[in-house]
Amino acid sequence: MSAEADGGTRGTPAAAEPETEVRDAVSAPDADGRPRRVTRRFPLFTRDTARPEGGGRAASGDAPAPARQWPILAVLSVVGLGLLVTAFDAFRVGLLLIGVALLGGAALRWLLPRVGMLAVRSRFTDIVTYGVLGCAIVLLALMAQPKPWLEIPFLDDALHFTVRNSQ
Repeated sequence: MSAEADGGTRGTPAAAEPETEVRDAVSAPDADGRPRRVTRRFPLFTRDTARPEGGGRAASGDAPAPARQWPILAVLSVVGLGLLVTAFDAFRVGLLLIGVALLGGAALRWLLPRVGMLAVRSRFTDIVTYGVLGCAIVLLALMAQPKPWLEIPFLDDALHFTVRNSQ
């Protein structure tokens, strides 16, 4: 802070600012150096947001932009390939690729300390979200009709039970 911005001298409050009396417990000083009152209320306005854990660049800052975000680009590339394969009438293989891409995203989020834009929330939330969605897509792709590659007997019985009782 410059001497002019500080009101002429460093360490003394500006003449235009009234002195604030702090009676309660105080926290760390604010941007102007004055102690703030500690409150348990949420602020009315959010002033900034914290980056998710591990949300920094995946590569060094001098690397080109795509290389800094390689984890999300890898996941999105496999998802795009899966969508392309799905569009060419091989829906089961395409959906498997999409599910495997999400599972790969969960693995990257778990193993790497920094994954760039692949980090959306906390590490735990990202791993659970990517993992559950990836498993669900893979299982549904394997069980898709006709001629499912995976048959789970109790699900088949539940389907026949609900279809028989609804008629």
